[in-house]
Order: sequence, then structure tokens, then C-alpha cells
Amino acid sequence: MSRSFNLADLFEIVAAAVPDKTAIVSGDRRLTYRELDERANRLAHHLAANGVGPGDTVSLLSYNRAEWLEAQIGVYKLRAVPVNVNYRYTADELAYVIADSDSAALVGERTLIARLGDARGKLADLRHVLVIEDGSDEVVPDATRYEDALAAASPANDFGERSADDLYLLYTGGTTGMPKGVMWRHEDIFLAAMGGGNPIGNPIPTPETLSTKVLDGGLTTLVCAPLMHGAGMWVAWVALTSGSTLVLWTGRSFDAAKVLALAAGEKVVTLNAVGDVMVRPLIAELEAHPGRHDLSALLVLATGGAVTSPDVKARLHELVPSLLMILDAFGGSETGASGQAVAPSGDGHPRFVPRADDTAVLDHLLRPVAAGSGEIGQLARRGRIPLGYWNDEAKTARTFVTDEHGVRWALQGDMARIDPDGAIVLLGRGSLVINTGGEKVFVEEVEAALKTHPAVYDALVVGVPDERLGSRVAAAVSLAPGASATPEELTAHTRTTLAGYKVPRDIRIVDEVRRSPAGKADYRWAKGLYQ
Repeated sequence: MSRSFNLADLFEIVAAAVPDKTAIVSGDRRLTYRELDERANRLAHHLAANGVGPGDTVSLLSYNRAEWLEAQIGVYKLRAVPVNVNYRYTADELAYVIADSDSAALVGERTLIARLGDARGKLADLRHVLVIEDGSDEVVPDATRYEDALAAASPANDFGERSADDLYLLYTGGTTGMPKGVMWRHEDIFLAAMGGGNPIGNPIPTPETLSTKVLDGGLTTLVCAPLMHGAGMWVAWVALTSGSTLVLWTGRSFDAAKVLALAAGEKVVTLNAVGDVMVRPLIAELEAHPGRHDLSALLVLATGGAVTSPDVKARLHELVPSLLMILDAFGGSETGASGQAVAPSGDGHPRFVPRADDTAVLDHLLRPVAAGSGEIGQLARRGRIPLGYWNDEAKTARTFVTDEHGVRWALQGDMARIDPDGAIVLLGRGSLVINTGGEKVFVEEVEAALKTHPAVYDALVVGVPDERLGSRVAAAVSLAPGASATPEELTAHTRTTLAGYKVPRDIRIVDEVRRSPAGKADYRWAKGLYQ
């Protein structure tokens, strides 16, 4: 059978080359590449027997665990399409993604599927549910237990040929306020975001090349970021397509002491984290308990999804002498991994060096601005970029544009300029999005939630600097005449309809929310309340 740049094909090439090597460490579980491959085969056969076929979508809803990747690989084996669902979502948000993606099947943890409640009845396309046990006694009707399904299915790898054109779908929050699915070809996402089989050099020329490269070694990589986000998922696939051992942080919340103990125990070489929100607690633990954690094997810290401050990087280098480099990646769901962060600009804005000449800053006519010109434009990438958004032609047309020379670009939404040395300076989102601990929050969604409280007359939501999270969600709220409400009451109210990371951490009650005569929000004023 011929092989292509299809993620299932690439994984199978590696599994055949190093079948007895440990592929995944997930809590107390350890799986070799052979075992992971066979379990993914079983999952694929079970789904096929229940009507899932090429092009069908399958939602994955769980915390970090081996089953998440087993299911993703198994779905790819069928040429079907996995859908990453954010486990932090409320029932309505979960139902939105599952419905919007037209998912025919759902694989998830018992507690998380139970969270759907009555909303599950609205999912007309959902035909099959697989439940991963998580110790809960929640009732999930009309479902099959994951392990029972695998035990009864065939482990044979007897699937047909696949294509590099098969669909990779990544759901992400962003400027619409509702999650959206970004559609990539398998080959494009592998080469643009998953290392291309050679993360520190040129991508491999053919799929078969992987079989020789993995025999050269492979590292031990600890992924702390959620698999259901691109930052964690992409690093996991870098590991699995290089014959590395992938260690998963499976805690329900980040625990720096336990993460460092895991890194020491597994002799982790590369540690993946989400910016300051994870690295600052690691530093605090190392400072509080010098000598407790043996990190002598740790050579690389790979961060993404949020900014890692220069002072944080410097301090970590001091505390971990073995650390050779901190790779602070910059990218996005619509552009893949675009480059590496470097020292910030003189005015404090983050900078990064593009990985290739396919990244540019475009003016309003979609023409690249010149380095050192000081001209501000939109950050864009061409070449291996997504096909568009799932079920959203209008948004696709706005984000993926074609210039006068017929070149197609992906606009990520960041405003930027180019320094004389070629580094790109990021000036901020062109739309109102708050990046808090690696999660994107659309301010109008939070404002709408606040305004559903009967005491609220008006509200503005902004992101304000936060040492740990990068930015935190804050709000200015005015109350209706004669009404009363405390910030604590408003916070509790939003928590009933929003995922926890979207809930305002600070609320200032003001006499009047400032707007222009035309009703335009004064976000600068709102930010000023927190200075």
C-alpha cells in the first residue's frame, strides 16, 4: 500500500519502525507504539461498524489522556475527521461545537458527556457515543463503554489507502465569539505546524523517510498543554512522528510540583508549556525547593499559546543549568507555526523571526510592507495554509484572501510591523480578543452574558495585564436605575453560562459606561480603570 502525508499513514510508518518503543506515558499507563497502533485500529473498526466512514466527523471530549490520541489516530485511520472539543465549555457551548461540526459520533469522558444534559437531545446528527470511564457514576444513556468497544473489535490494520488531502479540523475560539472549525489538508498541517518530520531543519521529502529518521533516536517529550488545543496537539504529533516517547500531564489543573516530579522521573528532554501561566509556577516551585527536582535531562522548553516574558525565560535558565534553549513559538490555528519569539522591541511589543519566507505583513492592498519602513499592516501567511472555515463561507472569504498576483493569504488578525533586521513586531489583535493563559476570549460574548443579569444596564469587557495569565478578563459595568448588584454576584451569574476562563476576574461598577454619541464603546477608558 502506498503511503502519503496523511497523519494516520505517518503514524503507522513510525509504529512499524519502532514497535516496542514506549509511545505514550499517561498516568499509570504506558503504551508502546505497537500497542497504541493496535488500540487505534480497534477504535477505528468499532466506529466503522457503527456507521462512521470517510469524511464523517467525530467529536473528542476529554482531558489529556492516552485515549484522546488513540481516538484521534483511529478516526484518521478511517479517513474520518476528529473534532477537538474544549472540556471547559458549558453544556450549550459543548452542544454548539458538536452540532456545528455535524459530528456523527462522540468519544469522551463520562463526566464531560454527562455535562451535556438535555442539550444532547438537540444533536440531530449524533448517532453513536463512546464513554471513557473517569471514576464518575454519572449516567450517560444510549452509550457504549470505550474499553468494551475496543475489546470486541479487531486489532488488524486492514484499512484502505488514504490521501494527503484528507481533512484535519481544528476548532478554535476567536474573533467571532463562537468556536470555529479551521480546515487543513493533512499534508499542510503536518508540514506547517507539526514539524514536518524534522522540527529543527527542512521537512522530510517523502513519508517513507520517517522510517529511517526515527531509528536515529527520538526524545522524551512532556506535554502540559491541553491536547484539545493546537499548541498541545501539535507538539504531541511532533513527538509521535519522530519516534519519541510522549509523556502527558493528566492533571485536571496545573500543579507545578507534580509536573516537575513527572519530568524528573521520566527524564524528560523537552517540556511543552503554555507561556507565563505555566512557567511562572514552575519557577516558583524550583525556587521554593532547590535540589528537589532532578532536571538534568531537560534540554528544551517549548512554549506556545501565550507569551513567555523575557525575565521568566532568563530566570528559568538560571534555575535549570542543563536547559539549552527555550523555543517560544508563535503561530495560530489559521497559520500554523510561523516562527520563534526573540527579544521584545524597545517599546515592549513581542517580536518573532519567521521560519520561512511565506510569512509577511500586508498593507490594506495586500502588498507586503518593507522591513524597517515602520508601516503597519496585517500579519499573513501564504503557501501551506488552511482551506477555510467549516460551514462558514463568509468568514472564509474574510480571512483567506487573494492578492493581485493570485497569491492566497491567511490573515491571522494581528497587526504588525517589520523591524530592519526582519523580525516581525506584534502590535495587537485587529479585533477584540483577550488571550488569557492560552485561551482566547471574545469580549462581546462576555458582555452579552453580563447584560443578561437583570441589574446590569451596560458593560464593557477588556483584557488587562496579569503576571501569571498574560491577560485577565475584566469588566466595567453600570447598573440599571434603582438596581443593585455586587461584583461577586455578577461573577457568579456569568459563571452559569460561560466557561470558567471567560468569567471576569475583576468587575468595576461605574456610574456610566463610556460610549461615543454613536454608541461606540470606549475600550481605552475601560482599560484605564485598571491602571
